[in-house]
Amino acid sequence: MISKIILALTIVCLATANLHLNYKFRSVLTGAEPLTERIAQDIYMSFKSLKYERSEYRFKVFFETLKEIKAHNAGEHTWRQGINDFADMTFEEFKQDRLMAPQNCSATSTLKLKEEFVNAAIPESYEWQDYGMVSPVKNQGSCGSCWTFSTVGSMESHWNILGKGKNLTFSEQQLVDCAGDFDNHGCNGGLPSHAFEYIRHVGGLESDLTYPYKAKTNPCVHRPEIAVAYCRRGSYNITQGNEAELAERLYNAGPVAVSFQVITGFKNYAGGVYTVTNCGKTTQDVNHAVLATGYGVEKGVKFWNIKNSWGATWGVNGYFKMERDANMCAVAQCNSYPLIDYPRDFEPEVVVA
Repeated sequence: MISKIILALTIVCLATANLHLNYKFRSVLTGAEPLTERIAQDIYMSFKSLKYERSEYRFKVFFETLKEIKAHNAGEHTWRQGINDFADMTFEEFKQDRLMAPQNCSATSTLKLKEEFVNAAIPESYEWQDYGMVSPVKNQGSCGSCWTFSTVGSMESHWNILGKGKNLTFSEQQLVDCAGDFDNHGCNGGLPSHAFEYIRHVGGLESDLTYPYKAKTNPCVHRPEIAVAYCRRGSYNITQGNEAELAERLYNAGPVAVSFQVITGFKNYAGGVYTVTNCGKTTQDVNHAVLATGYGVEKGVKFWNIKNSWGATWGVNGYFKMERDANMCAVAQCNSYPLIDYPRDFEPEVVVA
């Protein structure tokens, strides 16, 4: 046990060690000073890779990342890039390591919101973290299991909001191993809406203490008798393309599992409101699932505040902001949250299958 704790602390120290490079070399990364190969070598020698040994090839990859960061930050953008633990990976390597295969997320729902919620006024900004209703950022590791972290993160928040248990954390690994019959594929991807239906069908999720995360697909060993969380009504799927409904549901119900397309450059995100013009917009494009915990406006740009599953040293303490009301990278296409008990917000005549 002590050796595992020491290993975990070592990994954390290595990860956080890279963040200081953005401050130390800020004049280079913002374009104020030139980026030479010599300076890139100096930065690389201070960089702590969690995956690769130092090599000439890895330096070339790292140098290209620095060039990309500098070019982006020297332009006019609503977001900035920086050095993180993925700086010595190509985008293709990163895709294989962290992203799931593109999913066709054409989920639908027969539930109908009560009129009072459809037309409800909501505040200009809201954040569930401010009320202690969001579990800590986790790390999916080298496995395309983002969909499990999106699902479980939403479950943890809604469980908390409903007063069923304070600060409990549930098992992503159970979904990786056991939810295949619901069109999920372990480390190769899946959908939160399908995962909620799995949880409903089997009766619940175990704690991540009894079914810990392994970052790989293993045989299913779910024990329903020790499940600690349930989802009796499956999921509510936000109307495709409706970001007004997404904001209303996020405010009135709780954090929502959302999906979008990650493209090159996003892995370097370091702050601001992410907005690009060259990503996909359809249900066929999404390759990453995350958790929307709030929304707001920054420098006149509406945004979603989103919890990622790449560790707390990525982005802004593990979070990022994405432009709202623009279907940015298909973020409006495939969103859902768990209906843990009977959904009070919906018309009573609707029968939940």
